[in-house]
Amino acid sequence: MPSELELNRLRWRSRRGMLELDLLLLPFFDEVFRDLPENQQQAFERLLEQDDPDLLQWFSQKDQPDDDELAELVRIILDRVQP
Repeated sequence: MPSELELNRLRWRSRRGMLELDLLLLPFFDEVFRDLPENQQQAFERLLEQDDPDLLQWFSQKDQPDDDELAELVRIILDRVQP
């Protein structure tokens, strides 16, 4: 489990400045991140390293990541908001 300092840093990085991404990433971080297995926490950190246009394509389901762990995480995040 990341330290409180690291968690604060990750939460800050979850704020993208693009409303569509903020509405997905911030609630996911606040409500789910701490309960994820370590490999998915690491995948979330890698997800935050991606460019906003790529993230927007993935979350709008116009494209998907080549990385299987990132693709799974995108699906998990989308499953939380889709009926």
